[in-house]
Amino acid sequence: MKQEIEIVIPPERLNDYEFLRTQAAQKLKINLSDINGVQAIRRSVDARSRNPVYRIKAIVYVREQPEELRKLTEYQPVTSNKKVAIVGMGPAGMFAALRLIELGIKPIIVERGKDVQLRRKDLKAIQQDGEVNPDSNYCFGEGGAGTYSDGKLYTRSTKRGDVGRILNIFVQHGAHEEILIDAHPHIGSNKLPKVVQAIRETIINNGGEIHFDSKVTDFIKRKNIICGVVVNQAKEIIADAVILATGHSARDIYYLLDQHKIKIAAKPFAMGVRIEHPQALIDEMQYHSKERNTNLPASSYSLTCQIDDRGVYSFCMCPGGIIIPASTDKNELVLNGMSVSRRDSPFANSGLVVSINENDWKDYSSHGVFGGLEYQKSVERIAFEAGGKTQRAPAQRITDFVKGMTSSSLPKSSYIPGTVSSPLHELLPEQISNSLKQSLFVFDKKMKGYLTDEAQILAAETRTSSPIKIPRNSETLMHVEVEGLFPCGEGAGYAGGIVSAAIDGERSAEAVSKFIFRNSS
Repeated sequence: MKQEIEIVIPPERLNDYEFLRTQAAQKLKINLSDINGVQAIRRSVDARSRNPVYRIKAIVYVREQPEELRKLTEYQPVTSNKKVAIVGMGPAGMFAALRLIELGIKPIIVERGKDVQLRRKDLKAIQQDGEVNPDSNYCFGEGGAGTYSDGKLYTRSTKRGDVGRILNIFVQHGAHEEILIDAHPHIGSNKLPKVVQAIRETIINNGGEIHFDSKVTDFIKRKNIICGVVVNQAKEIIADAVILATGHSARDIYYLLDQHKIKIAAKPFAMGVRIEHPQALIDEMQYHSKERNTNLPASSYSLTCQIDDRGVYSFCMCPGGIIIPASTDKNELVLNGMSVSRRDSPFANSGLVVSINENDWKDYSSHGVFGGLEYQKSVERIAFEAGGKTQRAPAQRITDFVKGMTSSSLPKSSYIPGTVSSPLHELLPEQISNSLKQSLFVFDKKMKGYLTDEAQILAAETRTSSPIKIPRNSETLMHVEVEGLFPCGEGAGYAGGIVSAAIDGERSAEAVSKFIFRNSS
């Protein structure tokens, strides 16, 4: 017999399996000898009281043998002559390829960036020397933006697909099994590259193709049907369909679609700054103690409020992490956050962003559908100029920011290229600056001590999502006007993170399969 229960345990007992069995026996009022196994299926920290605890949802196996929590997905070499071109090897592209293999269709991935190993050199160049490779950076390359920017797997997209299936595929390719039970699973930027490499091997070993340093420069379009892509202005790849999984920073793809008169649309997004606190301070606020138990993770937070009918919220919070340069052009400055699996940096950082709508980019209305994109670019250029036209980040203590004063000194920062004291209260667009100022007072009420002289903001955090959406049919997932084109993932406006992008990749692969085999019947 199986019974599902919740067990509350102190942090110091986290890895004490016998204690877990004893607590299960007491809760179920049965003999300890009747329990053949206690399997945790969900684990979360509850820090609402003065003494944080773990809440463990578990299956107790009473007089029967435990089942395997892991579920393996089997892949067989593709034998069909059907093939699909996938543009981009981020989570949407990778999981689309894996699903296509299951469905017997050959995936051909074209990725403008490099594989995870060669990509490291370009990341070092931007960190140490401020040199931006526009095709190989923190946004572009094998695994996409998530590979070297944290690897958080938390998602609210539970109704769109099977989250557990996605997590199991990650575990199958080398991720730790803890991601199957943690309420906020996280792989870490030090481990995710190996997982991505293992996924690459699965794709290739089962008949798929992957082409790095292969930037899509044109679409092959016959009448109103997309039937392939051109890479590097030379090589043609003919396919039965094209999945567009380019991520939110591949701006050239939007311009290429527009050149072909393929419909795209402007959409709301968010921009702001990266805010950084000492991790010990966040721990003290969240765990109510100056000393964090070694079994408790570096604490995180999620904050949101409305300022004059405009949303302001934390985004991509990185406990025990560092701030990184996510620029994709030499004349811009874009920031993001990352952390390794241990999350042991002395800093905590998060995006702190303000919702942006069409009224905000009215000064760029002459650019039509690209008005929001041009507004986004303008903020990135402001940050670049203020940083001295390098990858150094303009920064300001948040206490000075709300007072409208330039900081005479700055706290230490995790940001390797360095910081420059700057009047961000003046440099940022007024609607962003004013909303951020007011939100800091609201957030300080929610987390007493959040508005502190020890914290600073760095500019600019602009790539929360794409300011462009590629419209698709809600049933077929194909472009609303063009056959054979399947917009997918974050870059098309249908995902917001690794897991949701992976789910959308799988859904797109399934939609492509229906399209291909319908047309061939």
